[in-house]
Amino acid sequence: MDKALLIQLGGSVAAIVLLVALAAWLGVARATPPLDAEAARALLAQEFPDHRPSAVWIAADGAGVIAREGALALVLYRRGDGYVARDLPWVTVAALKPTNGRLTLRLADARPVLAVNDDVWPPKELA
Repeated sequence: MDKALLIQLGGSVAAIVLLVALAAWLGVARATPPLDAEAARALLAQEFPDHRPSAVWIAADGAGVIAREGALALVLYRRGDGYVARDLPWVTVAALKPTNGRLTLRLADARPVLAVNDDVWPPKELA
């Protein structure tokens, strides 16, 4: 191998190491804070701008929200470092039965689990 090839190879290796380090540093996931009443209402307004829910329930761990607007349930749940929004018929959500303090929603693309304070569902604020 001649000197020019070694210099080019060394420069390529250094550039790759620098790019991998930069990608690892930028890719560090941020923690998603638990939702409180204000954050839940703001997120509902952003995700469902045409809906005005009459009641909002926040999961015990702050990782999900179920809001009721008439016969519709507006659902937000934590996924990765953000929240996913879905709307479901209220009768489907009201028929769920919590087990061991957890309420499992069965969606077409996911199975989010929301923490409940007790095994009473639906809570008074949504009834």
